[in-house]
Amino acid sequence: MQERVNLLGLSGPQLREFLVGIGAQAYRADQILKWIHHEGMTSFDEMNNLSKALREQLAEKAVIEPPLVHERHLSKDGTRKWLFNTGGSLIEAVYIPEPSRATLCISSQAGCSLNCTFCHTGKQGFHRDLTSHEIIGQIWTVCHELKAEKVFLPGASRVISNVVMMGMGEPLMNTDNVLSALNLMVDDLAYGLSKKRVTVSTSGVVPNIDKLSDALDVSLAVSLHAPNNELRNILVPINKKYPIDQLIAACQRYVSKQKNRVITIEYVMLKNVNDTPVHAKQLAKVLAHLPSKVNLIPFNPFKGADYERSTDEAIELFQTILMKAGFITTIRKTRGDEIAAACGQLAGQIKDRTKRQERFLAKIPVSEIVDRI
Repeated sequence: MQERVNLLGLSGPQLREFLVGIGAQAYRADQILKWIHHEGMTSFDEMNNLSKALREQLAEKAVIEPPLVHERHLSKDGTRKWLFNTGGSLIEAVYIPEPSRATLCISSQAGCSLNCTFCHTGKQGFHRDLTSHEIIGQIWTVCHELKAEKVFLPGASRVISNVVMMGMGEPLMNTDNVLSALNLMVDDLAYGLSKKRVTVSTSGVVPNIDKLSDALDVSLAVSLHAPNNELRNILVPINKKYPIDQLIAACQRYVSKQKNRVITIEYVMLKNVNDTPVHAKQLAKVLAHLPSKVNLIPFNPFKGADYERSTDEAIELFQTILMKAGFITTIRKTRGDEIAAACGQLAGQIKDRTKRQERFLAKIPVSEIVDRI
């Protein structure tokens, strides 16, 4: 028997193609999208503006199945974390409420195919890419659970204003599934988010930055974390394949296609590793010709980590140097660390097929890293 198609992850064009393929009218896709994403419907029987024959046909050939929720956690500051079971691995999504907006941070892979040395997710290894329905299913679940609790933005019927692909995994190593999900996020028939309020974060997969810019002009964030190749090769190993000059050039191409866009540069602050005034001046030089703003991220410790958080004084001095060089520079507020929901802490429970968790036991001490450079 042919496996039924999960409609949850199909973008508008994909859903129309599916309907035509089963002999149905393409325009029905608009109605189905609203039922799934606006109404949170998983049963075709309740889609009462579709004919009975079409509903029966859909039930035979398709399903609407979000990923199963394994656990939910609530922090004192209002941050919430969901763990989803994706068939052998648990992945995480984090909801961060603020007075004027609410951001949902979602995952794109079970684990991460990269191995940034300061990131808890990376140390868990890698299982597989998430499907488009597992990616969008995180938003679907959070939206409809919060609506049921009547958790809305002030003066609005919306529960989420921003989505950031900064959870587990490297989005641009799973580009096709991520693009399907992104198209649903900005589709008025689904979530209707502004493209400026949807952010894809990458560690620097250069060819797929170009692929993303050709497909959809969402906001782009780059996990840079070091101002020179010697240090970045250690902290963000993909730099060995796509060094900083290639990455910055790809970012320049990205913003050249989009009016008034800037790249967000993410920079985790690691004590005595990348947080000195010399590093700040190097970073300002690297970014001199790129429309960008910088987000400094205090390191969030995890068990076994060989790094420490930079002091507040070091972070503030770093910020001052960048601001004097003309860059908008913010310091990210740590949210949800008591439930391991802060940046860099997401780990889930990964069915690792890389044996990276085992190799983590033989990690390099920070003192040796600093001595190398």
